[in-house]
Amino acid sequence: MKEPSRVTLNCAQQLESRIADRTARVGILGMGYVGVPLARAFCQAGFRVHGFDADATRVQTLQEGRSPIAHVPHSDIASMRDRGRLQVTTDPKELRQVDVALVCVPTPITESQEPDLTYVHAATREIARYMNPGTLVVLESTTYPGTTEEIVQPILEESGLVCGEGFFLAFSPEREDPGNPSYSTSNIPKLVGGVDEIGGTLAHHLYAAAVETVVRVADARTAEAAKVLENTYRSVNIALVNELKILFDRMGIDIWAAIDAAATKPFGFHPFYPGPGLGGHCIPVDPHYLSWRARQFGMSTRFIDLAGEVNAAMPDYVISQVVNELNQVGKAISQSELLILGVAYKRNIDDTRESPALKLISKLRKLGARVHYHDPYVPVLNSGPGFPHSMESVPLDEEAVANSDLVLIVTDHSDVDYSMVARYAPLVVDTRNCLPPKGADMREFLETSPTVLRTTGAKDASTKNPQKQA
Repeated sequence: MKEPSRVTLNCAQQLESRIADRTARVGILGMGYVGVPLARAFCQAGFRVHGFDADATRVQTLQEGRSPIAHVPHSDIASMRDRGRLQVTTDPKELRQVDVALVCVPTPITESQEPDLTYVHAATREIARYMNPGTLVVLESTTYPGTTEEIVQPILEESGLVCGEGFFLAFSPEREDPGNPSYSTSNIPKLVGGVDEIGGTLAHHLYAAAVETVVRVADARTAEAAKVLENTYRSVNIALVNELKILFDRMGIDIWAAIDAAATKPFGFHPFYPGPGLGGHCIPVDPHYLSWRARQFGMSTRFIDLAGEVNAAMPDYVISQVVNELNQVGKAISQSELLILGVAYKRNIDDTRESPALKLISKLRKLGARVHYHDPYVPVLNSGPGFPHSMESVPLDEEAVANSDLVLIVTDHSDVDYSMVARYAPLVVDTRNCLPPKGADMREFLETSPTVLRTTGAKDASTKNPQKQA
């Protein structure tokens, strides 16, 4: 390997010194579910952060001291702005002001399930156009192994600067878990892998200044592989319990009870839980990046692809449960009033990206059902690609529940009164184990269940009118 020149070492030492004394300016491209918490972590560590986003509305929201995401309080954004720690803009020319550029843009998939790196290309080109010599660039967006070297590096080198000499490059995958009360950006271990040795070292120093634990790996490809491995692992295991859910239903076995029983083993088993389908940006998307990459190496990832098929089929299975429950009481789906509880992809957040609720609403409406929803975190559902509906959350009260032909629980938000739902709903299809099994005592279930009901705080756990529940 070529030894770095004295000029290169001087640039690296200057940046390392600026990181150490918190005078390095950190640019974050993409101020969404990853970028905003990351900006908060660096601001709290004493850095000045320049946020960049193409969405003018989001930029204005941040400039006004308000948070665009529910799990980062408005007060945090206002404090960062008022102390001069955070500046946000749509103008990429401001990249000239930063010493570090962190790329936190979306990496979706196309309709043909292939990687869509449009946002990565665009962000990298803006950095290449305006970055100064000695800039550290870190890609955080989840992608397939090889992206940082094969896509990002060549675009940056179009600036005339050379990686490892004129600029430094690394990959450090985001590991955000929105709504998790125990883990945030600052205490989730941060993986770092450099394309060049100096880039890896500088990235390690940078994140160590704002994050409790930094794990340095061999190179960027290893860090990229670790991230897609994490989410593929989850996808495959969720697919397993989703398939077992369908099997155990036919066998008359409560899958949740079986999982809780298996989880008493102190080794060799980690519990995963079934659901109505996968949501969020990571698990439904990232395994496709790995499968696509595998095909370039002449391999088919049959196990991963099968897991994707099982998970993608769960909304249809849920709909079959809904239709079956209605049929048993002589009600046609086309003449039914349905109430969906929860449209966010996971509990206690406002994020509806890839949420199975959107697929369920669209499919149920096509079958002729009249569908309403309640979600305390999502007051409005706007139409968009694949979801041609505009809806507003309805209040959750006894009348709304009793007047529905069936209540479908999709997201297990903690602050929903499930005991009231149990008392007044004529029928319930519960995809999240929020209600007790048929014939069980509601009060006992609330007191002993290891799931969401432990935190609902429902005052009256009695069951006046035990409903039929799928």
